[in-house]
Amino acid sequence: MSRLARLLSRFLVSSAIFSAASARAEEKAGGDYEKLGFDRLAAFSFNAPQVAPKDPAETAKGNEQIPEAIRAFDTKKVAVTGFMLPVKMEEGLVKEFLLVKDPMMCCYGVMPKINEWIVVKMTGKGVQPLMDIPITFYGKLRVGQMFESGYLTGIYLLEGDRMGEVKG
Repeated sequence: MSRLARLLSRFLVSSAIFSAASARAEEKAGGDYEKLGFDRLAAFSFNAPQVAPKDPAETAKGNEQIPEAIRAFDTKKVAVTGFMLPVKMEEGLVKEFLLVKDPMMCCYGVMPKINEWIVVKMTGKGVQPLMDIPITFYGKLRVGQMFESGYLTGIYLLEGDRMGEVKG
């Protein structure tokens, strides 16, 4: 084997080892959180009721619109990236917010569909307000219709553990 072939072989082996180590590091960075994106969360139609159903069976029927593959994430630890739209602040930190698919939603343009936002309630003190840049949040996801004062407020709730990487 020529010297060039040996060097090339060592380079390829080193590259493969580095790639595997990088992949393991990325997995550890997320811990036991599964990456979940709006590409999956918003990939179906949902017909929202005008008001909260009085019959629990009707609420269950509404939840059936959510694909089983998405309902399977209920109570699972996930990491979701989106754009923060603060709703509730305490002592300069955001405690509750909407995590939206696109920065052009809500404030700047198109009203998002019900499956294009996640209601996030941070545990602990809250997080720094950062808008207009993509941010990853980690926590336990709840999937199903949520009603407040008789109105549907969302189908996703993230009990936020922590804020992760800022992508912008």
